[in-house]
Parts: sequence; structure tokens; C-alpha cells
Amino acid sequence: MTFYEIDKEDEELIKIALSKLESNFDDKKYNHTVGAAIRCKNGNVYSGVNCDGIHGSCAEYITMGIAISAGEREFDTIVAVHKDFPNKVIAPCGNCRQMLIEYCPDIKVILNDYENKLVKVGIKDLLPFACL
Repeated sequence: MTFYEIDKEDEELIKIALSKLESNFDDKKYNHTVGAAIRCKNGNVYSGVNCDGIHGSCAEYITMGIAISAGEREFDTIVAVHKDFPNKVIAPCGNCRQMLIEYCPDIKVILNDYENKLVKVGIKDLLPFACL
């Protein structure tokens, strides 16, 4: 597994995701409890929250959809956040990992390692042997 340095842009990406979650947090009616932010290779950043319902949609899906709807196709790094997780960062679920590897097989993901230290890894490391 290759680890990439967490830099100031990554720290800012986490803050943007946390800000989006804070401004939309709702653990009662809509269950907006996860925020995400994605940085494109051109430096543009998009953020969103999860949408709960009969099928629901993760914050990573919503955020990717916002970026794609804005015309983006080249992605660099993504992070998802939740107020109750170490460092406020949560790893993408299996569905999100599959979506990320299909849309952007070279994207990097910020998450916690086994010692709750922030790390950044490539999506291929999180979903080995994926069919593309």
C-alpha cells in the first residue's frame, strides 16, 4: 500500500467537508450525518452531505454527482467526515469504493489507519483486484 503525505490542501479539504456537514447536520428527520469534499485535479473543490431515505445515498456519491454535474472529470482527492469518528474522518463504504474506482481509478482517499492516524491512499489500495 502506498501512502501519500497529508498536506495543507488535504487539511483544508477536511475542513470544507466538516463545514458542509455542520451547516446541514440533521440526525432526526433527514439523517444528514456524513459530509464529503472532493478536490479536482484543477483545484476546484465540491462538497455535499448524505441523503437518507428508502435507498439513501452516501455523501461521496452526492459530492461526486455535484462535481460531475459541474462538468468535472478529473479528480485528485476525496474525504468523508462524521462527527463521531476519530479525526472526524470516515472511510468510504464498499459501494462508494466501487463507484470511486469506476469514475476515478487514480483518486486518493483520506482516512484513518488502524492507529487512528490520518493517511491518504489510492482507491486501488482500498479495493484490490477490482474489475475496471
